[in-house]
Amino acid sequence: MGRPLARRVGRPVAAFAALVVAGVAGFAALAGVGVVEALFWLLDPTSIEIFIEAHDAPARSLRAFALVVESGLILSGLWIGETVISATFGGQIGTELRQMQVERTIENTERHVVVCGYGTFGKTIARRLRDRDRPVVVVETGDGQYERALDDGLLAVQGDARREELLAEAGVRRADAVVGAVDDANVNIQVAITAGELAPDARVVVRAGDEMYESVARRAGADEVIVPEVVSGEQVTTTL
Repeated sequence: MGRPLARRVGRPVAAFAALVVAGVAGFAALAGVGVVEALFWLLDPTSIEIFIEAHDAPARSLRAFALVVESGLILSGLWIGETVISATFGGQIGTELRQMQVERTIENTERHVVVCGYGTFGKTIARRLRDRDRPVVVVETGDGQYERALDDGLLAVQGDARREELLAEAGVRRADAVVGAVDDANVNIQVAITAGELAPDARVVVRAGDEMYESVARRAGADEVIVPEVVSGEQVTTTL
C-alpha cells in the first residue's frame, strides 16, 4: 500500500529534483559547462560571478536564470521542511511507523484467525480469541473501527476483505481460520469465496443475518454458518 506521508513529501521532493535538473540543463546551455560544474553552481552561486569574470559569457542571462533557479530551490526546500514538520506534529509519522510495525508482525504471524469486520460480532470474537492467546488479524474498512482494533492491541489491516490483496496482507495463506463477521451476509459470502481460493485449508466461518443464507454460504465454501439471533435464542432457552 502507498503511504500518505510518502505521497505528501514526494510532491515537494519532485519539484526540488525538477529544479535541479532544469538548473543543470540551463547552465550547460547558457555557459557550456559540464554537469559537475553546473551542480556546483547550484550549491555555490558565487562561482557564477567568478566564471563570468573569466569568460565571455552571457552575464545577464546567467544571473537571471540563476536567480530564478535558486529562488525555486529555496521555496521547494521550505515546502519539504514544512511538510515533514506538519506530518511530525500532526502525528502522521508515528501513525505510519505503527502501521509498518503491524505489517511486519503480521508477516511473521501464522496459524492465526483472520476476522473480517470489527463490529459488535467481530469484536466479540476477536477479543475472546485474544484472551485465549490465539493470534488474530482484523480486516476492517471503517477508519474508526480499524483504529479501535489497533487500540485494543490487535493486529489489523484496513480495507475490503473481499479483495484478494487485503486477505493476503492479513496473512490468510498462513491462517487456521477466516471469520466473515461483517453485518452483511452477501459480503461475508464473498469473503468466503475469496478466502477459499487463497487458503483452501483454512476453516471458514460466516455470519449470516438469516437462515436462508446458510445453504448459499456453504456452497460458497463456508465450513460453518452462524446466525447470531438463532445462537442467542438457543443460549436463552438453556437458562429457562
